[in-house]
Amino acid sequence: MADSPRKRSIPWRSACMLLAAFPVFAAERPAVLPDTIEQRVLACTSCHAKASAPDPFFPRISGKPAGYLYNQLINFKEGRRQYPLMIYMVDHLPEAYLKEIAEYYSAQHLPTPPVQPSNVNPAVLERGRLLVLEGDKALQVPACIACHGERLTGVKPAIAGLAGLPRDYINAQFGNWRNKTRRALAPDCMGVIANRLSLADVAAVSSWIAQRPLPADMAPADAVRRPLPLACGSAPE
Repeated sequence: MADSPRKRSIPWRSACMLLAAFPVFAAERPAVLPDTIEQRVLACTSCHAKASAPDPFFPRISGKPAGYLYNQLINFKEGRRQYPLMIYMVDHLPEAYLKEIAEYYSAQHLPTPPVQPSNVNPAVLERGRLLVLEGDKALQVPACIACHGERLTGVKPAIAGLAGLPRDYINAQFGNWRNKTRRALAPDCMGVIANRLSLADVAAVSSWIAQRPLPADMAPADAVRRPLPLACGSAPE
């Protein structure tokens, strides 16, 4: 015979214990959450936090060019970038919504993060400075500022800003380009550059960028000299 409703119910003592163990969260939030872009992108802030202190492995996305941010979301969605959490987040989202997210973060201008102290050998930092500001003709590597802007804050509409990025994050992205777990629309200019630089040169570039004093104005430049030194699918002429 089937259990009676009384036997199927949770004993009152157990019910009280459950209520004591789990707070009544519903009383702490509105019955209906506001349908705003700020509310909907809260999931992003768990990694790309609003705090000004940089995280070693997650990039600062506040104020970056909207076209660049949108391209990266599409790259995750279409498999050109490999990071399971990001792929899970964007895989089911329509492109129009990804563009809205990119435009939202591009319009944010949070306080600049503090420069992290460095104990890197001065010779390494000098090599990084030369690569960033002048490039290396023998390696056919252009200066970083030739594409990313004189202040390294990026260029509208779709060239990334490098200023303020943590050293470990920059190193990781060069590694991803070298082993092809990060790609962009062809021709993939950064994939070419990453494979022309030695690991020592990558470390020099990332160390110099990470310790460089940040400009007062972190907004991306409106334009950069054309043509770019390398053909780049994500930043067409």
